[in-house]
Amino acid sequence: MKNIRIYIIALLYLLLVSGCEKPPEPVKSDIVINELQPVNSSTVTDQNGEYDDWVELFNKSDQELDISGYFLSDNKDKITKWKFPAGTTVSGKGFLIIWADGDTTQPGLHASFKLSSQGEDLLLSSPDGTLHDDVTYPAQSLELAYARNPDGTGSFRWQTPTYDRTNSVP
Repeated sequence: MKNIRIYIIALLYLLLVSGCEKPPEPVKSDIVINELQPVNSSTVTDQNGEYDDWVELFNKSDQELDISGYFLSDNKDKITKWKFPAGTTVSGKGFLIIWADGDTTQPGLHASFKLSSQGEDLLLSSPDGTLHDDVTYPAQSLELAYARNPDGTGSFRWQTPTYDRTNSVP
């Protein structure tokens, strides 16, 4: 009976320790996910006049950065879901908009997935698979944006969308 009790305690300990493993943290990157809008029915349209979901990246550095070959995904099991095309850059202290509409046949940056209004993960990774940013946003039914305030470094909160401009609003 004593051996069974020791065995059960050891098993519970192993389960507890293995269940507490923390996933790897994103690297400290100059390119970050800065704002996203999963419900867009009147804020802004893409070049075809469509109200689509969108994601805004922000370059925290002063230098233009090339993100050709980087990936954007809404699935932690497939972080290479949508690849940024060659020649994609973000100016220093600048913003870059990606339409999350699932329509990659349109010109410009149109990701192969849509954002869920039920909430999900959004991940940015480099060509070698290094995770640069990982944002988990909650469900939303209103036409609000989930945005870092201040840009690039602040905590996320729901606010009035600030498409392609600073999130630092009261």
